[in-house]
Amino acid sequence: MEFSQNQIDSIVQSVVAQMQGTTPASAPAYDSTQYNGRQYLGVYATMEEGIDAAADSYKVIRNMSVEQREKIITEIRKLTRAEAEIMAKLGVEETKMGRVEHKTLKHILVADKTPGTEDIQTEAQSGDGGLTLVEMAPFGIIGAITPSTNPSETVICNSIAMIAAGNAVVFNPHPGAIKVSNYAVDLVNRASLAAGGPASLVCSMVKPTMQTADVMYKDPRVRMLVCTGGPGVVKSVLSSGKKAIGAGAGNPPVIVDDTADIKKAAKDIIDGCTFDNNLPCIAEKEVFAFSNIADELMYNMQQNGAYFITAAQADELAKIVLVEKKNEKTGKITYSVSRDWVGRDAKKFAAALGIEVDDSVRCLICEVEEDHLFVQTELMMPILAVVRVKDIDEAIEKAVRAEHGNRHSAHMHSKNIENLSKFAKAIETTIFVKNAPSYAGIGFGAEGHTTFTIAGPTGEGLTSARSFTRKRRCVMKDMFHII
Repeated sequence: MEFSQNQIDSIVQSVVAQMQGTTPASAPAYDSTQYNGRQYLGVYATMEEGIDAAADSYKVIRNMSVEQREKIITEIRKLTRAEAEIMAKLGVEETKMGRVEHKTLKHILVADKTPGTEDIQTEAQSGDGGLTLVEMAPFGIIGAITPSTNPSETVICNSIAMIAAGNAVVFNPHPGAIKVSNYAVDLVNRASLAAGGPASLVCSMVKPTMQTADVMYKDPRVRMLVCTGGPGVVKSVLSSGKKAIGAGAGNPPVIVDDTADIKKAAKDIIDGCTFDNNLPCIAEKEVFAFSNIADELMYNMQQNGAYFITAAQADELAKIVLVEKKNEKTGKITYSVSRDWVGRDAKKFAAALGIEVDDSVRCLICEVEEDHLFVQTELMMPILAVVRVKDIDEAIEKAVRAEHGNRHSAHMHSKNIENLSKFAKAIETTIFVKNAPSYAGIGFGAEGHTTFTIAGPTGEGLTSARSFTRKRRCVMKDMFHII
């Protein structure tokens, strides 16, 4: 196999660093270019260099067999399992968000349940007119934007799927998680190299910016764009003029009716809401509970690590964790989450209210009205608002409003099939989880594959390898019809 000059330079840098074995005493243990002296493969100073390297790598992978691609993916899975805890620790240290034990589990989930080349299927149609094949072909170079909430998980999940489809990738990671994101980029390239693939099969930047993203959008060699992030960056990708997949925001509501197993519902909701401190976009964000079971539900939530705060305390906390913005032209006031509080531990929120709790407290819960900011805002914090409702119609009406038409995720605890069906039809979300924690929706402890790029806005749903392909038709007229 031939290597490009970009790939040779990257390999040489890595080997020299490993031979030296040390970093200068003043240097950090890791940054966006190296980890403990090991220079990252596939990380470049400019977006142009990254795209050049990805273009070279695409020429290589384009000529590899499906079996060879699967060998690369097998090696990625192996290294991800082995280094899951390292990436979890780096992610928490860099972003100050989430929990190491949960991020470790997320990396293992990605390694075990992200589909590989088996997801690429060929369609065949034969008849008197011959044989027609429709095959899933790669786009070429895919440009990907990744978030700070699930950074390395998304890089690895995207890489497995995109490589399985036969693509090379250039990432523009969130700058607030660039160190751990580039660690994941390097992991993928180490796996590729070990399996006989290119050394820069996926690429990234030393310092990603909106300007480097714009270069990626405009380069004609980048044939597809994929964005996992907030509404602003998703909008920019969808406005690029290229084929784009957008995985945007959500504000997943939960309904609990009076037929539910209340003890189980309470535990499931708290388990899902607190997973990685509520960072997953699928996690429970607000609860609509029938009035006749609301007290029992909140009591059982407290038996599972929740701490109850009053409505007044919730108002006080909202002033701390949310940022008020006023439109100077219209005078309209909107609220957004403070990055300083996203994904923090529950005890920190309690401390902000002057309340001391121990590590057993995983979440703060409160009972509020539907219009409360904690109901209408996607917090990504272990804070859970509970709203009382009289019946299923009121619950659905309020849950649909709180979801804001994102069509991302929603959950319900009930034994009433009619109520479950009614809510599922009304909410129209990509994921609908019944009688389980929210993370069941991405295959954790349940059936189905895993992804951290859930494309509600553009309709691909839970993305997998086939999402990153284009269909090509091959026709043989009159022949190969053997019946």
